[in-house]
Amino acid sequence: MTRAAAIKHGYTAGARGLASRSVTGLTRTRITPNALTATGVTLCAAASILVLFEDHNKILFYWLAAVVFVAGSLLDILDGALARAGGKATRFGAYLDSTTDRVSEGFMLTAMAYVLATHHHPVFVAVAMAGVAGSFLVSYTRAKAEALGLRGDVGIGSRAERVVVITAGLVLAPWGVLPWSLVLLACTAWITVGQRVLHVRKQLTEAQQ
Repeated sequence: MTRAAAIKHGYTAGARGLASRSVTGLTRTRITPNALTATGVTLCAAASILVLFEDHNKILFYWLAAVVFVAGSLLDILDGALARAGGKATRFGAYLDSTTDRVSEGFMLTAMAYVLATHHHPVFVAVAMAGVAGSFLVSYTRAKAEALGLRGDVGIGSRAERVVVITAGLVLAPWGVLPWSLVLLACTAWITVGQRVLHVRKQLTEAQQ
């Protein structure tokens, strides 16, 4: 395992452990993982709408959007933790969770692209679209690899990292950082796609030897 992979594994495992401890009380309630999933995607959609009002007060609406987006993304972590801790995991729940992840990102990146279009930044609108395609392909390459019985979760730009980049872009957007956060997101997403394709190829090559 490389140093970067070890660091990623460390904070991923830590986040999952914290999430598991956070849902201990929820396991004794009637709240379902699917309810958390639905609430999370709704909050992310609300956050994307808040971004559209940035022309009224950039700091207020960008920061409020960041808070709501983080809240929705945290629920996305907690739904899986609740499913595991409470014995409420279902195949449909896993499918729904994966699907709504893409919906949440799609809402926010579309809102960012719209704002950049209104500010006459066509190049960065194209970058945002590249980010959408890249983030969707990151998920697809993992799902396809796992369907083949292979590991496909490698790379520098998974869901957690993209949430951090989007949040940082929103917080710093009043000072012109938003377009560059999309550049970072698009680059890391496409690098991750390449990493996953190469990793799958390596696994298949080793299996044939």
